[in-house]
Amino acid sequence: MQRAPRCVLWVPASKTRSFITCAQRSLASPASEPLSSPPSPAIHLRNYQEECIQSVLSYLNKGHKRLGISLATGSGKTVIFTQLIDRIKPSQPSATQTLIIAHRRELVEQAAKHCSNAYPTKLVEIEMGNLQASGSADITVASVKSLNSGHRISKFDPARFKLVIVDEAHHIVASSYMDTLRHFGLVKSRDAAYSPTDMLQHSGPATSSGTAYPPALIGVSATLSRFDGIRLSDAIDHIVYHKDYIDMIQDNWLSNVIFTTVQSKADISRVKKGPSGDFQTGDLSTAVNNAETNEITVRSWLSKAADRKSTLVFCVDLAHLTALTAAFRSHNVDARFVTGDTSKQIRGERLDAFRNRQYPVLLNCGVFTEGTDIPNIDCVLLARPTRSRNLLVQMIGRGMRLHPEKTNCHVIDMVASLNVGIVSTPTLFGLDPAETVNEADVDQMRSLQERKELEGLREQEVEAAETVKPRRLPAQELPQNITFTDYGSVYDLIDDASADRHIRGMSALAWVLVGENRYILSSQNGEYLTIETPPASAGPGELVRVWYTQKVPEESYHVGNSPFMRPRQVARSLTFSDAVHAADTFATSRFPWRYVQHTQRWRKMPATEGQLMFLNKFRDMDDQLNADRISKGKAGDMITKLKHGAKGWFSRLEASKRKKSRIQNGVQEAASRRRREQVKVGPLTS
Repeated sequence: MQRAPRCVLWVPASKTRSFITCAQRSLASPASEPLSSPPSPAIHLRNYQEECIQSVLSYLNKGHKRLGISLATGSGKTVIFTQLIDRIKPSQPSATQTLIIAHRRELVEQAAKHCSNAYPTKLVEIEMGNLQASGSADITVASVKSLNSGHRISKFDPARFKLVIVDEAHHIVASSYMDTLRHFGLVKSRDAAYSPTDMLQHSGPATSSGTAYPPALIGVSATLSRFDGIRLSDAIDHIVYHKDYIDMIQDNWLSNVIFTTVQSKADISRVKKGPSGDFQTGDLSTAVNNAETNEITVRSWLSKAADRKSTLVFCVDLAHLTALTAAFRSHNVDARFVTGDTSKQIRGERLDAFRNRQYPVLLNCGVFTEGTDIPNIDCVLLARPTRSRNLLVQMIGRGMRLHPEKTNCHVIDMVASLNVGIVSTPTLFGLDPAETVNEADVDQMRSLQERKELEGLREQEVEAAETVKPRRLPAQELPQNITFTDYGSVYDLIDDASADRHIRGMSALAWVLVGENRYILSSQNGEYLTIETPPASAGPGELVRVWYTQKVPEESYHVGNSPFMRPRQVARSLTFSDAVHAADTFATSRFPWRYVQHTQRWRKMPATEGQLMFLNKFRDMDDQLNADRISKGKAGDMITKLKHGAKGWFSRLEASKRKKSRIQNGVQEAASRRRREQVKVGPLTS
């Protein structure tokens, strides 16, 4: 006998919740339906929430299908996508259903609760674990893992869906999500342009016509980017709305935040990178989880935040969580923890007590980075170093929700060694990661950023006033307490590797700066990747782009033609660090690791005869290089610079210096003229 599928209807009842099976629902009397709470009062959307909805609708009306929304933690993303359900009209009469996809139980339950409250007359079902939906509900909220388990997705007919929503959409290009989107006809071929008005053949169960308009896809996240460099554009075509946490703090939609950085002195210089590009958890725990660092962490909290009522601490792993909890308790601080293995009952009890401010410190590792709604958090202690800006923003975001009993959230960042591409709170404001801040709020951080930018402009003015010095000066002609760094010729420019240290602090590959806005990574066969950053004059929103230049196959090459194909764009990003990780991900799949990794042993060996011959063609006869003066890796970097435009770069630097000198003279003349024109009481001056 075939068993009927077990589906679940979400039924909110004050602060409790229950699940009612379809079988129970079918036995209920008509008078008892619908099985839901009474209609809730109309939701009054915040102005930006309505703006966001209107932007989505505008793009959909233009025929676009795959859209992204980027909103800060605490902005009400769930409210927005819930309200979108009734605002989006079906593309055909039978397409009336909505699917909401998330990757964690808390997010699934939260979305189901919101939908049930917002639409008391609609059938809301959950597809997760042992809870199986019917596939025909008005709204289905599903775990992506359950959707891809066995044949569970087959009961969802793509032709009957008008909308697919993905929560925490920075995960959307993971294979499980892509398989789900492919079922709904929302994945385009890499070789084909996606036309929003095309009718797509879906890969799920056949409908009566065999084809269907794909549903609209809305991806929502506070961190709509990927640290590992995988392209979100494989799933989303347009980010149609963005509002970051700084804007929302200034508009009083989020709690103000004050920042303090603490140099923990933990040495993470030898911590390896994991598959995602962030630190490898085991190595990181070994470096961070020691008695000295844990004691500094606790004492820093006691010094700066002992009066805070609800502190959330982020740890590296379970061992670090255990040791740091014990360190807090050794100072008579009531500290408790929650892990992925904590039972549901104990977890609920500890969270309820934390929300009620019954104890001051709650520690976790990876549990509360997403989908956590604890508004009373007034301190976030970052005991877990990271290379990921997304993770940093997610952790800080836990304390940004408004709460009537807090005036701000204090973020204490335990910053470890800074020469390995680490991301710290100052980097979120464009500051150097080594910048030390003490209880600085958002306005003060922005002010500090502006002062640093002005300082940079002053540095440029100083540089503009310098003349080009001789390439080498006898030591006796220089004061003993002054060190010069000056490009007297193109040879000095290509010999200077200091500009490469920045990118090599965040990448293990041998990237070389070859121009003002260009980095090159060469392979052994001459193929190369290029990272192009927007020029300083570019407006906000300009993208950092990654290009791949491939050699023409030997059988297709004709003498006299270029040996390279036209460069192909392989990635783009709003941030330089994300672009670097994207380029690294691509490079390691195409280029031999031994050739492109910048710490390989062969790079320290003496330069080859061929390298020396090439470089010495460009040098003076009295300044020839030999194998004792230069390594194989350094010679390769210099050759890359020469092949990719260092001469032109030097010429532009020289022209820029002359232009800055003329500008400075003009500024000084204008200032003198303004002083002469100023009228004031007192003796006239000449």
